[in-house]
Amino acid sequence: LFRSGHVSAIGVENRQTRAVNVDAEMDVDFNLEKMAVFEEAWAAQRDQYADPHYNGADWNAVRKTYAPLIEGARNPDEMRAILRLMIGELNSSHSGITAPPAAAAAGGGGGRGAGVGQLGLTFDRATYESSGKLKVTEVLPHSPADLAKIQPGEELRSVDGVAAGAHVSLDDLLDHKATKRVVLDISGRSVTVQPVASLADQIYRKWVEDNRAYVARISNNRLGYVHIRDMSEGSLSQLYQDLDSQNRSRQGVVIDIRNNNGGFVNAYALDVLTRRPYLTMTDRGGPAESARTALGQRSLELPTILVVNQHSLSDAEDFTEGYRTLKLGKVVGEPTAGWIIYTGSVTLVDGTSMRMPETQITGADGKNMENNPRPVDIPVTRPIGESYTGKDSQLDAAAKELLAEIDKK
Repeated sequence: LFRSGHVSAIGVENRQTRAVNVDAEMDVDFNLEKMAVFEEAWAAQRDQYADPHYNGADWNAVRKTYAPLIEGARNPDEMRAILRLMIGELNSSHSGITAPPAAAAAGGGGGRGAGVGQLGLTFDRATYESSGKLKVTEVLPHSPADLAKIQPGEELRSVDGVAAGAHVSLDDLLDHKATKRVVLDISGRSVTVQPVASLADQIYRKWVEDNRAYVARISNNRLGYVHIRDMSEGSLSQLYQDLDSQNRSRQGVVIDIRNNNGGFVNAYALDVLTRRPYLTMTDRGGPAESARTALGQRSLELPTILVVNQHSLSDAEDFTEGYRTLKLGKVVGEPTAGWIIYTGSVTLVDGTSMRMPETQITGADGKNMENNPRPVDIPVTRPIGESYTGKDSQLDAAAKELLAEIDKK
């Protein structure tokens, strides 16, 4: 029995099936396949693309332009590069072509960097530039360096006996060392650590905690802070936790969605901010609290302000549109990216995956949001290099405006 690409054997008496492992080779004529892939990709965009007018592109003319280019493609990589150019004629976000997994693996993606171990150390720039020494200024919480009790002020002198310092790449010394035991010389003492492949989550959480402390400091502990990393279910759960644990005791909250690349939960996140109190419950001898909170409903019930930048994309922009339309507060920062269209994907005959923007999104004003960034009420662009100074002018402006609104009320 051959079904869905799998071969199975069926017992005559009991009719039970068992998988049969089969090895086979198939020769594919690339010159025929590339044209089939091209026609399939072009037709899928013709029939499913969100805008029936193709963002002003003459889609039939596009086919005539790119068909001879595909005919000249010498290999699958060239074919996919030409397909990307064809799709680019739509001037649409959320679009692209991705090679099949096997082809992507065969095409590289390895090399230096794939196994570079990360320690969780930050070094003093001035010391390195003046003397070439790697003086530790910061140890990332919960990192390998933190677990090894390395302290700020110490110096990293060598990795597995190879001297570190000027004219030596630390990445080279830690290449292919992820998850392996490594011996460091730290200010003359031997320290054994196990570098990890990525510290992205730990770096992100520290950035959030630093921002929260920054907002608390500049507001004299009156304001809370949350950052929504993306619009996924996991980030929504994290938003609930952060609001519960950090911000309900504040007078207001700064909501930050800078660098949020979207997802699908904007409506659920907005619900937490839109709900308003209408009853108060007070136990005898206890504090008064909102009935919503007492009864377990997710509800912040505090004034907020929203911070965005040009890297707030997709569903983060839907969130921004909802925030402004529902008049929840002001928006501070930079206009968003204008990448606002909902997509699926199509798998082409050779296994190539093509993103398929199928659903157009319009704002409260009825206008298409794709290629139309969401505006801000208080424009603030961070100067280049500001992050190295310990200052965040966008958070400064947000905190100042929200405190003024709270004081006015």
